[in-house]
Amino acid sequence: MTSAKHDVSVRSPRSLPPTPFFAAASKHGLLLIFAAIILLPFVWMILAAVKNPADIFSDPFSLDPAKLHAGENFGKALNAAPMGLFMLNSLIVVVGVLSVQLITSIAAAHALAQMKFRGQALMFGLVLFALCIPVQVPALPMYIALAKLGLLNSYFSLMFPWFFSAFAIFLFRQQFRTFPREIINAARIDGFTEIEIIVRLIVPSALPAIAAFSVFSVTAHWNDLYWPLIVVNVTDRMTAPLGLLNFQSAEGVSYGPLMAAATIITLPLICVFLLARRYFVEGVTMTGVK
Repeated sequence: MTSAKHDVSVRSPRSLPPTPFFAAASKHGLLLIFAAIILLPFVWMILAAVKNPADIFSDPFSLDPAKLHAGENFGKALNAAPMGLFMLNSLIVVVGVLSVQLITSIAAAHALAQMKFRGQALMFGLVLFALCIPVQVPALPMYIALAKLGLLNSYFSLMFPWFFSAFAIFLFRQQFRTFPREIINAARIDGFTEIEIIVRLIVPSALPAIAAFSVFSVTAHWNDLYWPLIVVNVTDRMTAPLGLLNFQSAEGVSYGPLMAAATIITLPLICVFLLARRYFVEGVTMTGVK
């Protein structure tokens, strides 16, 4: 027993486990490095938006207050193209898409998670299969159908392909399965309809998942260029990314105003993320069922 204690006491300091401070510092240092790599393009975009276009590449990360051209760059971005209209179109599209997605996906997920019916496993298998289909595969048939119906260059054509989200159904179904079935059965005995069960019981308990999906949906459809480029060719219905592409084609390679326009259409996403992040944390801390 004495020799064992002696062996422990004479161990080299190198064999000792790292201190909690060193481990935490290493993790935070690694995270800071990755964060800096991710944020570097955004920093360059903001600096380019406020600098003289002639100085963007000669000295990209310097900021001389005497050489700022923020007013000129942002003024040109706002006046040379209707950026307000483009952002309004994007807002209409993302709100419309998210609203329909939540209605259809929550109802479908509730049926797959908390109800029993014939073909339920097959339906869930089809949802998983839909997750494997790239968005480019049905693009041509949908474009031909919208063209024959005369619905191109409309908000409906921009939103229609995204009304049903297999990812949302899968995400919500996994979340709804954790809800106690006894509470749902008790609610049915008390006379609750399925819509009341969803609205008053299921949705409040799934706010974290709903908030997370909302961030994904808004970000994806605000930044989408592929589908608007196919179905829209008039300025009145251009979304923000398509309007930015049109602005670049009209103005040529002028990086100052171009980065100013990119900053303008990026700021709403940052605001949405910050608001949704706070709501997400509040949803995670919810306890019980109201």
